[in-house]
Amino acid sequence: MRSRRSVWFWLQLALTLAVCAFLIVPIGLSMLAGVTQNYFLGPSHGLTLQWVLKVWQDYSAPVLLSVQLAALCLLCTLVLGIPAAYVLAKRQNAFTRAIEELMVMPVAVPGIATALALIVTYGSLGGFRTHWSFILAGHVLFTLPFMVRSVLAVMMSMDLHTLEEAARSLGANFVQRFFGVVLPNCRAGIVAGALMVVTLSLGEFNMTLLLHTPLTQTLPVGLADTYASLRLEIGSAYTLVFFIIIVPLLVAMQWASNAASRARSV
Repeated sequence: MRSRRSVWFWLQLALTLAVCAFLIVPIGLSMLAGVTQNYFLGPSHGLTLQWVLKVWQDYSAPVLLSVQLAALCLLCTLVLGIPAAYVLAKRQNAFTRAIEELMVMPVAVPGIATALALIVTYGSLGGFRTHWSFILAGHVLFTLPFMVRSVLAVMMSMDLHTLEEAARSLGANFVQRFFGVVLPNCRAGIVAGALMVVTLSLGEFNMTLLLHTPLTQTLPVGLADTYASLRLEIGSAYTLVFFIIIVPLLVAMQWASNAASRARSV
């Protein structure tokens, strides 16, 4: 029996490693191409950072715009999503459940369809249509359900009514209960939602492809442009720049969440 479990364990481990390799190896090879002198000759021909430097020189504006949009998108979803999740958790009835399902529509509908709807509705507003805030509106529309669902799941798993009643019995008003009791207990859902919002906003392509203008090009749109019109090494270097930006950002957000949890437990 023990040997059977051991064999089963190693089979599971081998399958897991094979799946991870299937997903990670192509990305690694793509990033390696971004620091290779000539992709078709391979790394043995020499490594270089010239392609990464060229990407930063030519596409620094789209990269910085994407980071700006992701930060503002996170702020908007926090301001809109957390109160929305709180109301949905407090008022569980047929109406709120219908709203909860309708909020998933921007995720279920293809991004191109959502972008076309935004253009048809607000395309006549020239100043708004050509401004980066037009892309931000699309990103918020797309990512808001992820924030709401993540926070709502945590709120529904805890006894929200009892926590608030206990705080109210100690003299806490609504603001004190919400910021001092509800939000700290929802930290896990907020962090999970924030990670999803930031990554989805940084990597969103389908919707942004139609919403952007030549002056509001984002990182994924620039990445597609480099692969379509420039050398493969430059497109791969663009992918490397994307990971250089997003990985430390996600690690920093997770570290900040863990630090806050440790500080609160002390």
